[in-house]
Amino acid sequence: MFNCTMRVVLGLLLVLLGLCGSAAQQDGFTKVGEIGEFPETAARDTADESIEDTTKQTRHDIWAELRALKDTVSDVRVELYLLQRDNADLQTRLSSGERELLVSKFRVDLLEKENADLQTRLSSSESELLVSKFRIDQVEKENAVQETRLNATEIQTSGLKGKITDLQTRLSSSESELLVSKSRIDQLEKENAVQETRLNTTEIQTSGLEGEITDLQTKLSKSEEAIRASESRIDALEKQNPEKPKVAFYTALTDAGQVGPYNADVTLKYSKVFTNIGNAYSPSTGFFTAPVKGVYSFQFTAASYSKGYMGVLVFKNNQRIMYYEKSNDGRFVDYLTNSVVLELIAGDEVHLVLPPNHHLFESGNNHNTFSGALLFPL
Repeated sequence: MFNCTMRVVLGLLLVLLGLCGSAAQQDGFTKVGEIGEFPETAARDTADESIEDTTKQTRHDIWAELRALKDTVSDVRVELYLLQRDNADLQTRLSSGERELLVSKFRVDLLEKENADLQTRLSSSESELLVSKFRIDQVEKENAVQETRLNATEIQTSGLKGKITDLQTRLSSSESELLVSKSRIDQLEKENAVQETRLNTTEIQTSGLEGEITDLQTKLSKSEEAIRASESRIDALEKQNPEKPKVAFYTALTDAGQVGPYNADVTLKYSKVFTNIGNAYSPSTGFFTAPVKGVYSFQFTAASYSKGYMGVLVFKNNQRIMYYEKSNDGRFVDYLTNSVVLELIAGDEVHLVLPPNHHLFESGNNHNTFSGALLFPL
């Protein structure tokens, strides 16, 4: 369409150019005639005027045609612009279509490959299906054999059901007995755990007591050696002075167990008398009364098993001579021991006192003792 329009425009331009050339040629011929043939007739003038009018009309027509041609060219330009734009759109759409065509071809190739893969897999599946059918046939044959065996087994099972019922009854009875046994075992295990805990505690206490007993035995050995030395000295003094009075005593506190604590001072009455030469010690009052003037030696031992303080006060008449105490954490039996040497006159009294908020422990093994003797008279 664009080529046809261009051809029409070019044809019109050629026609207009031809018309312009003819008009110019006639005008030139007229002027030459006027110069060459000056004395012409009136008819010639009339012809010239006719030619001039024709020329003017031709020029007017040419300009009209040119204006029309200009309008046509403008329309052709607009139409040409629209055609170019449509051409660009068509080219864009053509490029997009070509791209889509390439994508479609690529997808077709992929689909063809997938189709080939699917055909391969289908062939493989068909082969596996044939194998599966063969195996199914074999399994059906085996199932038939097993069904025959199962029927025989069911016949045997019907005979065993009675035995199973008896066994279930016996099993229920055994389970009941087992539950009772488990309950007793759990109870015994709990009791065993408690006893084991107590045993561990007792073993710990025993190990501590063994150490304390060893220490006490050592101290007792030393005390016995001191007593023997004192007795030797007493024997020597008695030999030197046969008329010297003999005074000695050894006592233990009680078998009552815990003693104290009290809110006030309490005189300790050592009621278990083992030795009382000269009868200077009174178990009913707990007082030792000096029979003669002299130098006397006194020893005491105190024991405690409870948590708290234990202690002993030593009095000469109403005078406090010694205060000895110790703290116990309550895990083991704890001891304290000491001695004093006093100068007494006849009638002086010596006794031991339990302080307030203090306690002692006696289990019948004579942990708490009080003893004394006259070393020599004055």
